[in-house]
Amino acid sequence: MKQRTIAKEATVSGKALHSGAEVSLTIKPAPENTGIVFKRTDVFGKPEIKPHISLISSDLVRNTGVTSGHIKLHTIEHVLSSMSGMNIDNCIVEMNAGEPPIMDGSAKAFVQMIKEAGCVEQSAESEVFELREPVSITDGNRSVIALPYSEGLRITCTSADDRGTHTQHLSIDIDPDSFENGISSARTFTVYEDIEPLLKIGKIQGGSLDSAIVIKGDKILSKEPLRFKDEFVRHKILDIIGDIALLGVKLKAHIIAVRTGHSLNAKLTAEIYKQMLKYKSADVQKVEKKTSKQPKEQVVVSTETTLDTRRILDLIPHRYPFVLIDRVEDVIDDTEIIAIKNVTINEPYFQGHFPGNPVMPGVLQLEAMAQAAGILMFKRMDGTDKLAFFMSADKVKFRKAVKPGDQIRIHGVITKNRANKVICAKVECSVADTVVSSAELMFSILDVNEAP
Repeated sequence: MKQRTIAKEATVSGKALHSGAEVSLTIKPAPENTGIVFKRTDVFGKPEIKPHISLISSDLVRNTGVTSGHIKLHTIEHVLSSMSGMNIDNCIVEMNAGEPPIMDGSAKAFVQMIKEAGCVEQSAESEVFELREPVSITDGNRSVIALPYSEGLRITCTSADDRGTHTQHLSIDIDPDSFENGISSARTFTVYEDIEPLLKIGKIQGGSLDSAIVIKGDKILSKEPLRFKDEFVRHKILDIIGDIALLGVKLKAHIIAVRTGHSLNAKLTAEIYKQMLKYKSADVQKVEKKTSKQPKEQVVVSTETTLDTRRILDLIPHRYPFVLIDRVEDVIDDTEIIAIKNVTINEPYFQGHFPGNPVMPGVLQLEAMAQAAGILMFKRMDGTDKLAFFMSADKVKFRKAVKPGDQIRIHGVITKNRANKVICAKVECSVADTVVSSAELMFSILDVNEAP
């Protein structure tokens, strides 16, 4: 299956469910292999976050959220569900707040946006993970299970409240048609008795009967009739699709859920992601064993020679405030790298190093050198499921102070490579063509599952 993006921009505006803020959301086309990326236009620098299960927030009460450094997103499950359900692989989602508009409590408006924008097939193949082993998460009378299923994504769900009323059940195979017509317009719902406790903890400040269905005893409070006789379970399935979209790839599996919620869905997604990493690593090792008997020139899968911040974050495990590379300007023959670190007065370490005379610590210049060299190593090995452990630094020299406003140009060259297990590099940092620091570094390269 080929990757897809949208053909043009589309925008919606409305009130956010939990904050109550007025929000504008715009979707824009994105290149292959971008993924679904959210851009906070209300924050200085317009930072981007690519939602992933590794960034999941600890607050999963009536929403799914992610955190990267000081930037947060929450209640993004309906947007992610729409992108996944409509087979959109690559898209930039711009928002002037940390939470999308809730609209009518369903994903209908976001699906309409996607259809209005149109879909474009791209040349790259979509990444698909087919579940190999069953995964089960249980919490009291709530459970969610994923079983191997080679035909695609099937979801079987049972929804019920604590009193056992309004119990609903549905099993459905998910594709763009079934999602649009059978899932996307199902609205969120809540039990009347839960409203006051949620308001007390700062939730649903923007909630109303315009954006949710309220269950009060045997009565259903809604501004319009139910869109489906089993609308509640259909909305539960909508949420499941959005939550498992945090895998970052398409999933082939049969998910069976009973009274599940965002927290349980997140735990399931995390366990599926662990299995995905495990089998990716095993598959790579099989290929290596097959090819090791035949002397061949090393094939470098990644051919990018420049990397923006988003691609850098795809390659290295570091996150705010420890990402010390802003851009990669060039990669030469997979043995040489030129990277940039912009030093600003906003760097957190300047508060204490030193007040009144801010100077970038030498140890962080050394870390920036290590990250640049690490990026070069990961690209050389295509970066898949690898970690670089800093073993030693030799001939370290600091020649000149680095201060706010400086732009560090980092030049690294691989000098030794022992079977992609131990790699040495010589790295220099320059400001305005003057070398400010340098070092010879040694790394040990391990598979993720080998890391201590």
